[in-house]
Parts: sequence; C-alpha cells; structure tokens
Amino acid sequence: MINSKLPNVGTTIFTRMSQLAGECGALNLSQGFPDFDGPPALREAVGRHVAAGHNQYAPMTGLPALREQVAAKIARCYGRTVDADSEVTITPGATEAIFCAIQALIQPGDEVIVFDPCYDSYEPSVQLAGGHCRHVPLTLPDFAIDWQVLSDALSAKTRLIILNSPHNPSGALISRDQLDRLAELIRGRDLYLISDEVYEHLVFDGVRHASVLAHEELYRRAWVVSSFGKTYHVTGWKTGYVVAPPTLSAELRKVHQYVNFCGVTPLQWALADFMAEQPAHVEALPAFYQAKRDLFCDLLIDSRFALARAPGTYFQLVDYSAIRDDLEDVAMAEWLTREHGVASIPVSVFYQQPPKDLRLVRLCFAKREDTLRQAAQRLCAV
Repeated sequence: MINSKLPNVGTTIFTRMSQLAGECGALNLSQGFPDFDGPPALREAVGRHVAAGHNQYAPMTGLPALREQVAAKIARCYGRTVDADSEVTITPGATEAIFCAIQALIQPGDEVIVFDPCYDSYEPSVQLAGGHCRHVPLTLPDFAIDWQVLSDALSAKTRLIILNSPHNPSGALISRDQLDRLAELIRGRDLYLISDEVYEHLVFDGVRHASVLAHEELYRRAWVVSSFGKTYHVTGWKTGYVVAPPTLSAELRKVHQYVNFCGVTPLQWALADFMAEQPAHVEALPAFYQAKRDLFCDLLIDSRFALARAPGTYFQLVDYSAIRDDLEDVAMAEWLTREHGVASIPVSVFYQQPPKDLRLVRLCFAKREDTLRQAAQRLCAV
C-alpha cells in the first residue's frame, strides 16, 4: 500500500460535475471554460506553425517572441518594465506556475496563508512541499479581506500569502488601497506572495484591475501568475505564464524544468503572433464578458435565485436559499443538474470550514448567448 501524500484528496469537484452534466445531458455551467472558440486568427496561426515545423522543444523559459509580447503587454497595461529574459517564464498552465513557485519556496513546517473560499490546487501544492495552510475566511457577502484576522494569522512561520484577484469563485476584486494595506502589514517580514491573476482582463463596470505588477513594493517579493487560456478563450491549450523578479524567477525555473520543462511550441508561436498583431484583444475583454454577465443576470431577474452581479471573472454566484434551504450546496448542485439540467459548482468545496448555512452555487457565464438563455430558462423554472 502507498502511504499517500494527499490522503484527503479525491477527484476534483470540477471533474465530477462536468461528468454528471454529461451523464444527465445538462448544460454545463460548472467547470470554467467557454463553449465558444478562440479568435480565428489565433487558431489559424497554430496550423501555420505546425506546418512550418515548429514542433520541437521550446526553450525551458518559453519562446523568446512570446516572452517579449508578455513584457510589452505588462508595460501597456500596468506601466512596469520587466525583462523578458529574466522575469517572464511561460508555463504549461497557470496551475503549474503556482505549483512550481510553492515548491521553490516552501520548506517543511512553513505556513502559507490562503483566503477562503480558495482555488482547490493551492493547498495540495503546499502539502506536497511539507508546508501547512492557514485559512483566512473572506467576509460575506462581499468576500473581502478581514484585516484583523489576517494580521492575527501572521506568525514567525508564515512564508507565503496567496492572493487571487479577480477572485474565483466570487469574482471579488482587490483594490490598490488594499494592496497598499497589505504592503504595510507585511513590511519587514520575511515572506513572499503568489498573486493569482488569471482573470486579470475580466474586470467590469469601469473598474481597473489592481495588479501586483503595478505595485513596486509588493512586486519585489511576488510571483504574478496569469493565463493565456482565460484571456484568449482557449483553456484547453493549458498555457500560462509567471512574472517575478530575477531571483524569484530563477528559483521557480529550477523546479519548472523538472516538472514539465517547457510549454507546447506551436501554441507559443501562435500566441506570440496574435499578441503582436492584435494587442487590442485584451482591451475588449471587459466589455465582451460584462455583456454576457449582464445578459445572464437580467435573464435571472424573474427566478427565485438571489444574486449580486460579479465584479470580475466569468463566474456568477447565486443564492438558492429561497428555493431549497433544506439542501447543502453539494446536494443542491447535484439536484439542479439531475432535475433541472443545469450543472454548477457548490461554493463550500472552496472552504476548509464552510460558513454555516452557506447556500451558494457558482455558474459560469463564459457561454454562447443561446446557452445562457437556455440555462436561464431552466433556472427560472426551478
């Protein structure tokens, strides 16, 4: 028998709910992926580069042309000049980037602060490094940081804080003022940050994303992670990147080279071409996804679900208390899938200890208009 390093980890809720949706023929609003394709020019570029013979290993740190485009985008969006060679690393997905940063830093006995509800890959990565997570609950209903609780959670063992903004699953945002407050709180402490910003371009209602990349003090101790898959509607490409100061990038790369070594070569070529030719794509994303959010929320006005429109990401939380207060959210998500043909994600799975009477499920609105209309029609009938 293997003595499991992750004895409490099973199949993720995302796999389970997508599988149940398939079995039931339900509309899959659970796992976070679009049901539409990425830009035609981007997809065509992949075939062009495959035909051109760009099919062997890329450099371990990523294709130079793509790293240069990432650096150019960061300069445009956040006013920071980063060195494409020493600060930008292309990875096979943002999850791999987060894993490698954790493995590079965390030693047995170290503590890592995560904010609940938090993405499910964080804690297993910490456990595999021999560390321990301290879970700091975000305050409801706005999923905001409780600064006193965070301050109380800091100790001599704290080595890392993992931020996530825009936040999955709630869509909540961290502001520049909050980043300033965090900098003040951790000033003088020997700890680091991972800033998970994979939804950086999905921020709505005229608000600008507050990136750690634009914060001079915090960036000096941070790995900032993003996702081409989320930004270009190609989640199946599993291609992301991490930006960090040279010393932190060097440590991450030591791990990355033995986990996956490099990302997929023709995909990197295609992304580099598309970013150079259509830099305005990222500028159009907030309006593109806000229109989907607003359509979906407007269609749910006559339902019995309660909701506050998500400030960011492509996820919308809905409260089902008025419908089935007798069901915990995992059971509710399964009931909605089996009985009403809409698959969702229960929010409690993102917590170490969910709040009592939590009655929230997460719905993905990165879908075609007809999918959203069908889903809303079914949900309004509940």
